Amino acid sequence: MSRLVVVSNRIAQPDDKQTSAGGLAVGVLGALKNAGGLWFGWSGEVGNAGEPLKTVTRGNITWASFNLSEDDYEQYYSQFSNAVLWPAFHYRLDLVNFQREAWEGYCRVNALLADKLLPLIEPDDILWIHDYHLLPFAAELRKRGCMNRIGFFLHIPFPSPEIFNSLPPHAELLEQLCDYDLLGFQTGSDKQAFLDAVATHTRLDSVADGCWQAWGKSFRAGVYPIGIEPQEIRRQAEGPLPPRMAQIKEELRNINNIFSVERLDYSKGLPERFLAFETLLEKYPEHHGKIRYTQIAPTSRGEVQAYQDIRHQLETEAGRINGKFGQLGWTPLYYLNQHFDRKILMKVFRYAEVGLVTPLRDGMNLVAKEYLAAQDPANPGVLVLSQFAGAAHELTSALLVNPYDRDEVADALHRALKMPLAERISRHSDSMEVLTRNDIDSWQQNFIRDLRQVAQRSAGSIMQKKVVTFPKLA
Repeated sequence: MSRLVVVSNRIAQPDDKQTSAGGLAVGVLGALKNAGGLWFGWSGEVGNAGEPLKTVTRGNITWASFNLSEDDYEQYYSQFSNAVLWPAFHYRLDLVNFQREAWEGYCRVNALLADKLLPLIEPDDILWIHDYHLLPFAAELRKRGCMNRIGFFLHIPFPSPEIFNSLPPHAELLEQLCDYDLLGFQTGSDKQAFLDAVATHTRLDSVADGCWQAWGKSFRAGVYPIGIEPQEIRRQAEGPLPPRMAQIKEELRNINNIFSVERLDYSKGLPERFLAFETLLEKYPEHHGKIRYTQIAPTSRGEVQAYQDIRHQLETEAGRINGKFGQLGWTPLYYLNQHFDRKILMKVFRYAEVGLVTPLRDGMNLVAKEYLAAQDPANPGVLVLSQFAGAAHELTSALLVNPYDRDEVADALHRALKMPLAERISRHSDSMEVLTRNDIDSWQQNFIRDLRQVAQRSAGSIMQKKVVTFPKLA
């Protein structure tokens, strides 16, 4: 079997604490253990970019990492990836800060990484590239004569053509993406948005089921919703509580808990969530003194003004809501701007009657899936989930809401708090069937299987198949 080469912006270093973190690391390591191979990415260090690659080998897996210079970090990572692509892909054009120098830096770093990776690639390797930091990466490899099969998976949403085409370099990015052999998306809507964007710029031809041609390039596009390890999460959730948590659980035995944990980011809809909770307290005073909403939101990208603004807004709103509704002995809203160990969070999930996950836009949102997997099947909690999270396409048994409608979210919270046991068990069972079928192993196995089935390129090769033409959109 040919080796697998995984490329991501950051790599999970081969130590127990980091590689057990879940998400991308779990899926990538599972794929690498099956095939053997290389994980290539940024070390997370900013400094001397001229240093040789740092490599570590454990068993059949090698980790290779590099440093970024201060200029490369600023332009490629901070400015273009996180101040242009991230807000645009999450439908926040008002936060996009496009600078031509940042775009040039983004392209320069992708070219630099292609130069660093190319000597490590063997002719029959297959390459799996991850996320929005590396949209042009296949194009850079192709320029250097790389004929290997190259797949790409986008972890965040792909925006509608109207949004995407607002980016100044949108045409270049679209054509570069077509240098991948297989493009994977979280949802069918994301895949269609990409195809629609391509069709606004050039002739898009369907040559087979899931296979397309544009700009003279052939590629496949598919849907691969990322999953979790439901059995491992349940095992972590079932374990004994640390003494302090056991004491808190006892103190809150008569309180119904609404729980949320998100990275502090404007895409997560946290201010809207706080206002929806306030509406719940206004509309349903029967819950006063009987519920507690805990929001954990550790700081991310704290140097960015937009993130500083949202942190200040949440602190202000939390104080206002508690001042308005709080009583002696009862604080309705707990906002914690700090990081908690993931294993602890799984235990907290298990004892939360309601999981509140209402991003304004999200590629998938694994917290929603983890909350459900952590529940006691005999007495499960209820998930209130944004219809704009990728997970909503799978978790149709959750209470789906529009996060912009605070009354709808408040009504869903009330319904969740009052839901009979039989209905809670039924909804949880339906969701767990989906999570078990589409777990993290299935995600990586399905993608790698489809990538391996792509015919390896040869110089000047063209697929000779019947073409069905989709005309360029007006």
